[in-house]
Amino acid sequence: MKGIILAGGSGTRLYPITKVYSKQLTIIYDKPLIYYPLSVLMLGGIKEVLIISNQETIPLYRKLFGDGSSIGMQIQYAIQKAPNGIAEAFIIGEKFIGNDSVSLILGDNIFYGKLDFFYKAVSSNKKGATIFAYQVKDPQRYGVVEFDKNGKAVSIEEKPKKPKSNYAVPGLYVYDNKVIEIAKTLKPSERGELEITDVNKYYLERNELYVERIGRGVAWLDTGTPEALLQASNFFGVIEDRQGTKVACIEEIAFQRGFISRTKFSILIESLPESPYKEYLKNVLNE
Repeated sequence: MKGIILAGGSGTRLYPITKVYSKQLTIIYDKPLIYYPLSVLMLGGIKEVLIISNQETIPLYRKLFGDGSSIGMQIQYAIQKAPNGIAEAFIIGEKFIGNDSVSLILGDNIFYGKLDFFYKAVSSNKKGATIFAYQVKDPQRYGVVEFDKNGKAVSIEEKPKKPKSNYAVPGLYVYDNKVIEIAKTLKPSERGELEITDVNKYYLERNELYVERIGRGVAWLDTGTPEALLQASNFFGVIEDRQGTKVACIEEIAFQRGFISRTKFSILIESLPESPYKEYLKNVLNE
């Protein structure tokens, strides 16, 4: 299973922040936003990740993560020349994906809580596609899944004016290798984008789409607005302060998941500048 983080988009709702840098580099409490989606892939056991963004931002991600070897990963980078839609990620990442399955997460989506629904989808790696459904009060902003009385998904619509359910599709998807060829057959929508909803419809029509409903124990945060950024920062600030543990700490996850040895973790810590973040990792090492 390979992983892709699509860290693109124009981020117009966050102007003027995004006039200077990508929204995925904005700060959520004490770390860049992109740490959060990366941590989800890592917690799922995915070690090979492709980060897709624009030409201006890729050097900044390289500065953040390098080739990923310091945390036991292989991180590659690719350019999306324009915000042409989520599904274009599979065309851009064709060589990276190779013959493998792939999980894609959007760079501005945050998941917190018991993520067994994702781990299960990654580990089972079954034929077809697995997407997720999360109950929201404003489904018209998202792709929406309609279920029949037996709980089977029967339709998916992109940003419908009259949603058929309150279940939105968050920016986390798991696909088999067919997704590359499916993406190549898509035509741009009225928005001029290759829509991920059209990919999901393809699998649905062939009875190869699995939709897992996410329970109440999981928080899904879409950080596309200034208000959402503030709410996410406050949310994680409270959690970290109360529990004394960090969320989306990629170095800690790499160590605890066995991506790197204790020795390599120690060397990594010593390479960091003096900071509360470094002190936290020292405590993790000494626990």
